[in-house]
Amino acid sequence: GSHMYVIVVYDVNVERVNRVHKLLKTYLFWRQNSVFEGELSKAQLYELEMRLKRIVKEDDSVLIYIFPGKNFDLHVVGRDKSPVEMII
Repeated sequence: GSHMYVIVVYDVNVERVNRVHKLLKTYLFWRQNSVFEGELSKAQLYELEMRLKRIVKEDDSVLIYIFPGKNFDLHVVGRDKSPVEMII
């Protein structure tokens, strides 16, 4: 479908961490520290990117990995801090 699976990893200045975290929480599931993931439509992804652009500054970095459906494997070494299966 038009939905895609998205993993977002961010490294932003401490002054903006809370704003970025709060914004991402409205679209995705929190996995650990600076990692969010979940399913988004193209429109939601576009909207999220536009809203992020208003927050992030030059030294900030937000990586958005986009997968067509959840066709990837996740190997966890150590503890899985936020098993997504339990949230959904």
